[in-house]
Amino acid sequence: MTDGLDRGAGKPVGRRVFLATIGLGAAAVAAAPALRRGWDAGLSAVAEHDPTSLSGLVPSSGGFRYFSVVGSVPHKDAVSYRLDIGGLVDRPATYTLDMLAALPQTTVTHDVVCTDGWQVEQVPFEGVLLSDLLDAAGVQEKGTAVRFTCFDGAYSESLTLEQARRRDVLVATRMQGEPIAHVSGGPVRLYVAPMYFYKSAKWLSGIEVTSTVRPGYWEEYGYPVDGWLPGEEPVDG
Repeated sequence: MTDGLDRGAGKPVGRRVFLATIGLGAAAVAAAPALRRGWDAGLSAVAEHDPTSLSGLVPSSGGFRYFSVVGSVPHKDAVSYRLDIGGLVDRPATYTLDMLAALPQTTVTHDVVCTDGWQVEQVPFEGVLLSDLLDAAGVQEKGTAVRFTCFDGAYSESLTLEQARRRDVLVATRMQGEPIAHVSGGPVRLYVAPMYFYKSAKWLSGIEVTSTVRPGYWEEYGYPVDGWLPGEEPVDG
């Protein structure tokens, strides 16, 4: 499995389409089902011919795709998993899977939309509201943003504090009624329902409150820092 990057051009393979067409907004989303059918057919044909040639992007159950920006990602389980919360907070904390499961749980059901053109409709994610974890940590006055890091050792994302406190932003441990599998970014991933799926960082291991928004992995390649889905943008911007 490769890291999904075109080494010659230094840009994400396939995701250039998003950069070229992001202005199309709702029209791009409306076309997603047709794009997905063609994508599925193409991937199936390639996989049948040469399963090793998919460059880290392969079909998975339920219409989702597996994508990693590194060659391999370590597996974490209930014994080894830890989520660290720190930065500009009064009470830094470390959570295990059991500790997260013991907190009040929220379910958010929303379409998952990827910039590669595929979409899975009405996916239920379950977990802890990110706002609850931030409240427990005690965000300091200088904290205006949140940075997320992952145990793949490479991926990162960010939200403003206002975005992070939305009721549809989860630290998710379950998806479609099951524990989140490793290939889907488990055992814990971020889920930001109103934004493109690149904002929902897989293999979540760190939450850091910061004084400014720090662009995430894909934003360094030109993706919007605010990855709102069409029609989900706040009225006030």
